[in-house]
Amino acid sequence: MRRSTALWSASWHSNDMSIELKTANQVLTVLYDGACPLCRREIGVYQNLQPLSDCQSLSFLDVSKQESALPSGGLRADYLARFHVQTSDGKILSGAAAFVALWATLPGWRYLALLARLPGATPCLEFIYRAFLKIRPQMQSVARMLEAPRVPRELAGDLRSDQAGETGAVWIYRGLLAVSRDAGVRSFAQRHLVTEQSHLDSINAVLPWSQRSRLLPGWRVAGFLTGALPALFGPRAVYATIEAVETYVDHHYQHQVDKLQGRSEHADLLALLLKCQQDECEHRDEAAALQGQPAGSLLNLWCLLVGKGSAVAVELARRV
Repeated sequence: MRRSTALWSASWHSNDMSIELKTANQVLTVLYDGACPLCRREIGVYQNLQPLSDCQSLSFLDVSKQESALPSGGLRADYLARFHVQTSDGKILSGAAAFVALWATLPGWRYLALLARLPGATPCLEFIYRAFLKIRPQMQSVARMLEAPRVPRELAGDLRSDQAGETGAVWIYRGLLAVSRDAGVRSFAQRHLVTEQSHLDSINAVLPWSQRSRLLPGWRVAGFLTGALPALFGPRAVYATIEAVETYVDHHYQHQVDKLQGRSEHADLLALLLKCQQDECEHRDEAAALQGQPAGSLLNLWCLLVGKGSAVAVELARRV
């Protein structure tokens, strides 16, 4: 029993030493995608560790930077798509093989490298890595949302209401397009849908996921109905509804613009809000011009309800 234990121990240390010998007197260059939040976090862990041997050293190259000098014979797109390391003799390793080579140089991680040298282990790691690459884009999106800087509390409520409003606007035009068969209304809706989607994308880029409204599914339903219902009654009802909505939105943005005037630290946000406000006013004015004749009492009542509903939605979005 002692003999078998001794033999197992000798074999283990022999494997351990073989890894160190293979990586001795070598510089390993780690090629990583610095634009990927997942990669940055993982590489940060490796960068905080010292190689096992003084004869080993690691260098890190961010291949996402255009000024980075890439190894000859490789394309930037290839290095961004998969994890790579380059050995001191110029050999490029990719995927699981690259991870094993890196782990073999690092304390704690070398035992993973030892396990990976077992028969069939590295191919299994490569299979898992390729599966990870398929869901990597979705994981990157979540990671970017989680690491986005938070908006100051004094502005978060307003931006949350803007996000809710622009979400509703996008779905108003989708509701119009789902119901109306009038060529003029459809052209109007298609053009303005593009603008509203650009507003929503811009606000989403500013407002991190953690501070967004939790009621967005409700705003989508409310927006769709606000567009679909008047579409049942014809173009005049559609244009009157859009005018009512955009009239409220103009006042809503103006309130925020007044708060940010003269605050240079929020100059970019002010410019975004002014651009959104200008577009919404153009939508309002175009809708008013297309109505053709004044709205009747029933349509006026509907527009009043739409305006009041917009105000309630904004207040809810500020808080939730």
